[in-house]
Amino acid sequence: MKKGRTCIMRILLGWIVIFVLNLDARAQTITPLSPDYSQFPQKEWEKKFSAFQFKVYQDGGHTLPYRFYQPAKKHSGKKYPLVIFFHGAGERGLDNRTQFQRFAPTLFWQKYPCYVVAPECPARTKENSNAESVWVDTSFGGPSHKMNENPTWPMQLAMQLINQILKKNKVDINRMYVTGLSMGGFATWEILQREPGLFAAAIPICGGGDPAYAAKLNSIPLWVIHGGSDRTVPVTRSREMVSAIQASGGNVKYSEYPGVDHDSWSQTYGNPEIWDWLFSQVKK
Repeated sequence: MKKGRTCIMRILLGWIVIFVLNLDARAQTITPLSPDYSQFPQKEWEKKFSAFQFKVYQDGGHTLPYRFYQPAKKHSGKKYPLVIFFHGAGERGLDNRTQFQRFAPTLFWQKYPCYVVAPECPARTKENSNAESVWVDTSFGGPSHKMNENPTWPMQLAMQLINQILKKNKVDINRMYVTGLSMGGFATWEILQREPGLFAAAIPICGGGDPAYAAKLNSIPLWVIHGGSDRTVPVTRSREMVSAIQASGGNVKYSEYPGVDHDSWSQTYGNPEIWDWLFSQVKK
């Protein structure tokens, strides 16, 4: 009886080893420049992003995958707006696909021809530190934070990437927009604080910033969004930023969804009014 159980256990262990090795082999096929749809079929939510190119930006031994969309019909001499999207902590990785998992916008790039860039922050591993796998090195559930002197390398590369896109494409520098959700909401505040003169408008969703920089943001049209019952990122993080900017004479809209938990992005990005407002903003 014992021999029979031992045999069964060995067989089970063998299958487990084969399964793990197979997973590892599949993981090795993931590349940010060439998606493997045969082993990892395209999900329904990512089909709308099929026209977005697969690209990477590299610097200092680091690699930042990103997706890039260009206007379908570019006219000679015409410049187009640029939208930067920062994803949340749950969408980190290197496949250059997952960053869109919770980004469910109306097809604003069809209504408003523009460039769109969506970088992908690497996931946390045993080898890298927390600061190497976040847009902003802070506790997202904490009551407040002070902006660090230097950005994390994912944020640094994202900022360098934006500069590269500006050099290589016909971007209307008076119509550059940034938005992000959760960890990406923190990234939106962070890049605004570091480059306040760069953007014509921004939509930070369920994030938080450093109120000490409120005066630098008071000339940027902002539409701040948060769920009133958010248990992941305290709603006070958005309220605090809105109050500080209003106190400094800033132009800020605030929408707080009563009873909504952390997912305040779905009804935001799916609302055409949001994109109509964003693309109506022009830097003065």
